[in-house]
Amino acid sequence: MSQQVGEVGTLFLHEYGDDVRVAVVKDGERRLHAILELKETDAGPRPARLRLKQGASEEPRPPDLFVELARSASRIRISEQTSKATRRRLQELLDAYQLEAKAVRTCRYCASEGQYSPVTSETAIEADGEYICPDCAKAELDRELAYKGEITAGARDRLYDLLTEVQDLERVSNLLKGDLDPDLTKFDEISATVDEVDPVPVDSLDLHPGIQDHLEGRFDTLLPVQSLAVENGATEGQDQLVVSATATGKTLIGEMAGLDRVLNGKGKMLFLVPLVALANQKHESFEERYGDMVDVSLRVGASRINDGGGRFDPGADVIVGTYEGIDHALRTGKDLGNIGTVVIDEVHTLGEDERGHRLDGLISRLKYYCGERSDNRSTDGTQWIYLSATVGNPGDLAEQLRAQLIEFEERPVPIERHVTFADGREKMQIENKLVRRAFDTKSSKGYRGQTIIFTNSRRRCHEISRKLEYDSAPYHAGLDHRRRKKVERMFADQDLAAVVTTAALAAGVDFPASQVVFDSLAMGIEWLTVQEFHQMLGRAGRPDYHDKGTVYVLVEPDGNYHSSQEMSEDEVAFKLLKGEMDPVITRYDEGAAVEETLANVTVGGKAAKRLNDRMIGEVPTTHAVGKLLEYEFIDGLSPTPMGRAVTSHFLSPDDAFLLLDGIRKGSDPYDIVGTMELRDDER
Repeated sequence: MSQQVGEVGTLFLHEYGDDVRVAVVKDGERRLHAILELKETDAGPRPARLRLKQGASEEPRPPDLFVELARSASRIRISEQTSKATRRRLQELLDAYQLEAKAVRTCRYCASEGQYSPVTSETAIEADGEYICPDCAKAELDRELAYKGEITAGARDRLYDLLTEVQDLERVSNLLKGDLDPDLTKFDEISATVDEVDPVPVDSLDLHPGIQDHLEGRFDTLLPVQSLAVENGATEGQDQLVVSATATGKTLIGEMAGLDRVLNGKGKMLFLVPLVALANQKHESFEERYGDMVDVSLRVGASRINDGGGRFDPGADVIVGTYEGIDHALRTGKDLGNIGTVVIDEVHTLGEDERGHRLDGLISRLKYYCGERSDNRSTDGTQWIYLSATVGNPGDLAEQLRAQLIEFEERPVPIERHVTFADGREKMQIENKLVRRAFDTKSSKGYRGQTIIFTNSRRRCHEISRKLEYDSAPYHAGLDHRRRKKVERMFADQDLAAVVTTAALAAGVDFPASQVVFDSLAMGIEWLTVQEFHQMLGRAGRPDYHDKGTVYVLVEPDGNYHSSQEMSEDEVAFKLLKGEMDPVITRYDEGAAVEETLANVTVGGKAAKRLNDRMIGEVPTTHAVGKLLEYEFIDGLSPTPMGRAVTSHFLSPDDAFLLLDGIRKGSDPYDIVGTMELRDDER
């Protein structure tokens, strides 16, 4: 019998109903699987029957084979999950044959299948009040995931990592049901960092008394990034690219430099932003702070539709405008007067597909405008200050803009980033809990926690806001100015627990929120870029209000918002969370090259090539001019009436020809607009 058994590895015993499951494991593989029945004798428990498991069938073997197996085993292990009574009987049986055994904690799921899988306090994962091995826990989690639809490898790996971290299958499974345990959902923390910068005392600044007195009434010292900028010539006319996190005080750099030049008669200030909502807020802020010193006017994109009225005064000391609003003024030959300072906020927009080439063109056209009027300005020239929180290639961009780089990496407060999984219906339930939890908590500075929820459509903004229990409001570009101002005021007064918004807030409209929640990782039908994601999450946490910022990314496994989206939301989530900031690069396709060249011809005439060459992106000028001649948008290097109409309405060549075709065919104007909208959606 012993010769038949041969060398045996580990003999593993585990309770199986009224019997005992027997497994022989060698080199990590199960070599034998059997069921042992015990009988009571006068000498104690003894083997009664042994049934060898062969797949689904069982073959009887002599009960003495068990004793031979036990004697030949290098070690004998009894599962701790075996009942005390059965463990006692097994120990008595083995003692009778002078065999030693040790009780070990094993995976119950493996043991029930006759597999020996010991677990330790470091590897055991709790499931239904018992302990199982990591492989079985992952298999159970995979079964849970099957009910949620497909999930990407990145999301699955994150959940596997959580299993080994928290060693609790139920807690991890609850993430798929919207559980908000902060210890479990936490993905990482962006620590608060402090760069050692000696603060510049405000009373040491040598500014015009108007702005000097104003600043001394507000601050004793400048913030670090402001101090760096001043020490490097921001208030002495130096062109600068200032790259620093949200809420570090970048805006004041432009305000100090621009207002000092205005008050000293060195030309007006343009403060340019990408969005109407942001322009409106900046305009109101400038009016409130500096309205007693300077005239402040507003120029937004809508001005091109109603150019004869509104709030725009081209003779104002300070013009707050959108990129498009100021560009329209240039394209239509408006006299903006003597410009002393241009501040371009959110300059990373240069890297965006839609807006990038237009901002690139605007900067070139503005520089041309300012340079051509040099006889009307002081010899100091126009100062250019570019601001951004998200630039992946700050050194390269500063060189391209011909500006000095002021880079400051301090984050005033830490930001915790959390991830949880939920479908569309569950997301709103989670958002409700998060908003309540934040608003019911006060920071050490005495402020309630308030939330910005980012989603992908205006309709969804209203849908979420209606279902939140605490006071909230939708906020997007579709609201009129009065309503947006009311929301901003109520949020500032802490009368709102949350605002629900689209991209309107991403670029920096000032809402001092402690928490940012991503209901969607798309804006419209496009997934967010790493820059956009960081811009949005950077809204969480203000040093004067909060002890930390909190970000929640709500992920729908296998979810997307349009058939054109190749990735799913869970895949995008981990790409964004782990992603590096992309370099800011302006790219030109044929349509963009033609559009900007036409605008440069309209503004600069024969100087159009010089304007093209000055731009950051590489514009194929010869090809673009050829197309403009072919399209009859220019005659020589002058715009035709059709070319002027196209450029003043910011039309791409495709849009222009679609309009012309509809007009020539006598189509209804609404049908033409509908066709254009449909084509935009298909893109």
